[in-house]
Amino acid sequence: MHLVEPYYRWQEVYSSEIDEHSPYFEVEHSEFEFTDTIYGYCIHPQWDSIDSETLYLKVLYANYTTGSIIIEFIGEWNDTLHNDVMLLKRNLLDYYLLQGFQKFVLIGENVFNFHGSEDDYYEEWFDECEDGWLVAIGFQDHVLQEMSDFGIDYYFNYRGELELDNWRSFYPNKLIEKIDEVMSRRIDL
Repeated sequence: MHLVEPYYRWQEVYSSEIDEHSPYFEVEHSEFEFTDTIYGYCIHPQWDSIDSETLYLKVLYANYTTGSIIIEFIGEWNDTLHNDVMLLKRNLLDYYLLQGFQKFVLIGENVFNFHGSEDDYYEEWFDECEDGWLVAIGFQDHVLQEMSDFGIDYYFNYRGELELDNWRSFYPNKLIEKIDEVMSRRIDL
């Protein structure tokens, strides 16, 4: 897992470490010291913490004008033991929601398992995005199934035209535009 690093090719467009409005502003990451672990496995030092033992993330893009954000995750999303959604909601999402963010893209290629519990925080997040959407792309099928088993799929949009395995081929603003276009058609139905 230590070789899996967050997607880095958009750093010339956005970097949370130099965004003075980001909760990760001026956070310094080592390229050589691996201090964070998930179940005893070191993870790449470029990932950011939400104080979870099992889930780390990287804000790949945040556009304060359009209120859209792209977040990549790594680890195990474990609401059962660690209440990861609460940590995510309180330690990151609430901050962006107060800034007016309404469009959330979650990239979950490196989320290896999901363990659900209550859906209160998902419902709260969903309700606070009444003019936007929550989209999950790149999550593995078994993770999506586990989310569905707990009813979490009610809050996220995925599959169909949102199966964007080629998301890296877009610039972040173009990816948001593409998803917005798909979501506009889904809402209009």
